[in-house]
This record gives sequence, C-alpha cells and structure tokens, in this order.
Amino acid sequence: MSDHPINNLMDTAMQKIREMVDVNTIVGEPITSSDGMLIIPVSRVSYGFAAGGSDIPNKTDKQFFGGGSGAGISIVPIAFLVVYEGEVKLLNINANTTTADRVVSLVPELFDKVTQLFKKDKDKNKVKTEEE
Repeated sequence: MSDHPINNLMDTAMQKIREMVDVNTIVGEPITSSDGMLIIPVSRVSYGFAAGGSDIPNKTDKQFFGGGSGAGISIVPIAFLVVYEGEVKLLNINANTTTADRVVSLVPELFDKVTQLFKKDKDKNKVKTEEE
C-alpha cells in the first residue's frame, strides 16, 4: 500500500514548522553592550497545526484526493537575562507576573545576600581569631 497523500501533506507542514522554530527562537542570541553587560532575550513560542483531506469519489479507477494544511506560530518576548559583573538577573517584560514568577526571579538575589552574610560572619570570626 502506497503512502496516502495526507501523510505527505502533514510531513511537509511539520517540516516547515521545524525550519521556523529552533532553540534560538526561544533563547535568543546574546547581546553585549559597550560596558560589558550581556543581555539574552527569552521568548515564548506557541504554535498550532491542522491538516485534513478527503478521498474524492469518482467513477474511474484513478483516485482523487483533496486536502489542505495550515500552521500558525506566535512568538512573544517575555524576559531578558542580564549578566553583569558576575550577577545574573531576570527582567520580565510582562508586568502581570504571578507571585510564583516573582519568587523565582528573586531567588538569585536572595542567594547572593545569604552568601554575603555568611562571608561577613566568617571574616569577623577570622579577625577575632587573629586578635587573640
């Protein structure tokens, strides 16, 4: 049994989608500013796909097929990763972020502050030991 024309139709549409969307669409090419700041754009990619067709009845031995396919892609920038002087920050573009999004974006900053606190305590203990 030979391939049905709908298979070729779907394969062609899916191949075109693969060509349009790759990892560089989601996490963009890094941009370096003149002061050494590295900016990496992050986007949300959504796509939909549909295909359909029908064998057309006829009175001959030849088979007729009619079909079509379509796809839609939406690419929306959602954030930027900013790397500057060893710090990484996530800058959301959308102001309507959820509480969970805000917590996730604060984790690196919180981690840095806790690390600095432990470092200060360690430095104080080191100074006390040297003085004794």
